[in-house]
Amino acid sequence: MHLDHTLLRTFLAAVDMMSFARAAARVHKSPATVSMQIRRLEEEIGKPLFIRDTRNLALTREGEELEGYARRILRLHDEAAEAFRRPQMEGAVTIGAPDDYISAMLPDVLRRFGAQFPRVELNVVCAQSTALLPQVAAGDIDLAIVTRTGGTEGQLIRREPMVWIASRDGQALERDPLPLALYEQGSQARAVTLAALARSSLRTRSAYASFSHSALVTLVEAGLAVAAVARMAVPPNVVRLGEKDGFPEVEPLEIILVKAKGTGSAASEALATAILEGAR
Repeated sequence: MHLDHTLLRTFLAAVDMMSFARAAARVHKSPATVSMQIRRLEEEIGKPLFIRDTRNLALTREGEELEGYARRILRLHDEAAEAFRRPQMEGAVTIGAPDDYISAMLPDVLRRFGAQFPRVELNVVCAQSTALLPQVAAGDIDLAIVTRTGGTEGQLIRREPMVWIASRDGQALERDPLPLALYEQGSQARAVTLAALARSSLRTRSAYASFSHSALVTLVEAGLAVAAVARMAVPPNVVRLGEKDGFPEVEPLEIILVKAKGTGSAASEALATAILEGAR
């Protein structure tokens, strides 16, 4: 048995329109040609596919069964044709980002990019902005999603609010001075957090520091400290604190995409476009 794709398309057009005449207009053929193709398909199957009367069409049991197969066959055929029609991009791209940006911004972007360009190898470097920028400047990393610090040049992805978080039991909030978990020295997140505290009347002390967002969250969840983190990366098992709780507003972070100098590869440019379109 050979199920011709042209016959299957005509069959589905007749199913959708429930009329050979209307199906003919959809597939750009004459009604006589549609009738002939349906007969050829019925001969191939060995069973009638439609119950015909002077006014209406209805599917037979075999027609209903074939419809499901026909839709799956043509969907896979069209997906394969599109995949090979599209120019195949190859190569490797190295992208860097802090752990909170990776988990909050990149899963959907990388999933779509991987499906569209399966032959591109992606290397992901997890590090803080202060460590990534020198690697981009040296050409070791093609792209980096970082926090803008000072005059760092890059394309703006989004302005991300900062949120104060504490453990649900409020253990750290009972201490005086208030213990803080801060990002590493030189980071913009640390700078804006300390600047906000300088404008407030809170008594605080720097108790912990880490380049890792995951580490800071662990310290908060353990009730050892409070921290200010990007809103998109707030875990579900902490409480958010704000001005009503006596915590100052923290300046938002500018998240940017930085590219290595020189002519980027086609794969690198494609990933940059995907990030700018999908991570905002």
